[in-house]
Amino acid sequence: MPRRPRLDLPNVPQHVVQRGNDRQPCFFISTDYERYHHELREIALHEGCAVHAYVLMTNHVHLLMTPSATGQIARIMQDLGRRYVRYVNDRHHRTGTLWEGRYKACLVDTDEYLLRCYRYIELNPVRAAMVKTPELYRWSSHGANGFAQDDPLVRPHATYVALGATTQERCITYRQFVSETTSALDLDDIRLHLQRQYAFGSDRFRRAIEAQLGRRAGPAKIGRPAKQAASRHAESVL
Repeated sequence: MPRRPRLDLPNVPQHVVQRGNDRQPCFFISTDYERYHHELREIALHEGCAVHAYVLMTNHVHLLMTPSATGQIARIMQDLGRRYVRYVNDRHHRTGTLWEGRYKACLVDTDEYLLRCYRYIELNPVRAAMVKTPELYRWSSHGANGFAQDDPLVRPHATYVALGATTQERCITYRQFVSETTSALDLDDIRLHLQRQYAFGSDRFRRAIEAQLGRRAGPAKIGRPAKQAASRHAESVL
């Protein structure tokens, strides 16, 4: 059975995850993280794709990006994969697959849903008990988004910029948002949409995506089709 094409539209953010093969490490030493960060920045800049948030974990990566053209993120991930795998294999004298199949991605609504993805991504090291607070983890965008630290990879989304009139205000508001308790339901919601590659947002957002792409962007509704249900209701009344 052919693979279903990903939901993909220009100027709509995407939450992307790629995991190491069989959940094995894809980063081994600090230089590996630096190399991945550098390659991603170079490729994204060349393609004209904005990276808003990221975290490089030991055996997977999360990225939040807005492409400027259809198919752009697929090209970025393919090019990045080739470059980074070649580097890792040469550097660590290894062969074989590094990544676990295709990356997964879901479109993200540009309101609180986007900020929820920012937070989800940057809190990964905290949930993994690697650090107590996100700013203690070096390989993420939290330094840039929460503390205005220089990170040439990060380009803030308009939703993030709207958090405050100044850089300091934005950082304070963002840190407060990240520090808020994230419910298990919210975590499961983000994971489900990413795993199944559904559009993550309001019903209005999902309907707009479906209208543009002519295909479902979320789970099928449970129950009889409207016409069938109406017909059965009429029969029962008669």
